[in-house]
Amino acid sequence: MSGATSTLESTLKYDRWIVISGLSFITVISWAYILSGAGMTMGDATSGPMAMAPVWSFGYALTMFLMWQVMMVAMMLPSAAPMILLVAALNRKKNTATGNPALLTGLFVSGYLIVWGGFSLAAVFLQWQMDRWALLNPMMASASAPLGAALLIAAGVYQLTPLKHACLRHCRSPLHFIGRRWRSGAGGALMMGLDHGVFCLGCCWVLMGLLFYGGVMNLAWIGGIALYVLIEKVAPAGHWIGRFSGALLILWGAAVLIRSYAGL
Repeated sequence: MSGATSTLESTLKYDRWIVISGLSFITVISWAYILSGAGMTMGDATSGPMAMAPVWSFGYALTMFLMWQVMMVAMMLPSAAPMILLVAALNRKKNTATGNPALLTGLFVSGYLIVWGGFSLAAVFLQWQMDRWALLNPMMASASAPLGAALLIAAGVYQLTPLKHACLRHCRSPLHFIGRRWRSGAGGALMMGLDHGVFCLGCCWVLMGLLFYGGVMNLAWIGGIALYVLIEKVAPAGHWIGRFSGALLILWGAAVLIRSYAGL
């Protein structure tokens, strides 16, 4: 019996390292793509003089979607790692006859990323509209102080809402999520990934909107938001960090608005 237990523990540990290595590889590749310019040149971003809005075509929209999707993978996959590791371990331990454990874990991750793919589509549409109204500069950051203030204040207010903290609670409690929403089989794994992705989206979508404040092409801003999301989800005081950041964002937005109207 002890031999069987030891074998199971060794298998779970081996699977854990495989999952960690896979997630790390995908994250590193995603960040490398972003650091390389996300498949864009400055000409792609401006289509002429620096102040001109880009010319939107199907190819440009596809490039923007790919950029957003890869960016979401790079930013969100590390914070989802605890949940993914738990799902991978349970898939192996349960040893169900419904499919390969690695496949089931892959389907869970796929469902999670499908949700963020939907967000990426929405972000591209919003970016297109803001470009039409000349509200973004060449770094894809807000060129309007009132818009920037609105983004900051909206993010701050959302950080304080019950919906935000309900979603954050699910993201911070993998065991609670698994206990209530575990599904068997390939379809169940995909649905679980979609479920977790929806909770994660509900937790972070407004924070991702802040990319339009600091700049979608601003690597420091992208990294800062990704680090904040990770801390909020894994730090023991994550809920309090969320509330504190909400108040700070509201004050920051108010300061931006006051400065713009005061002409400072």
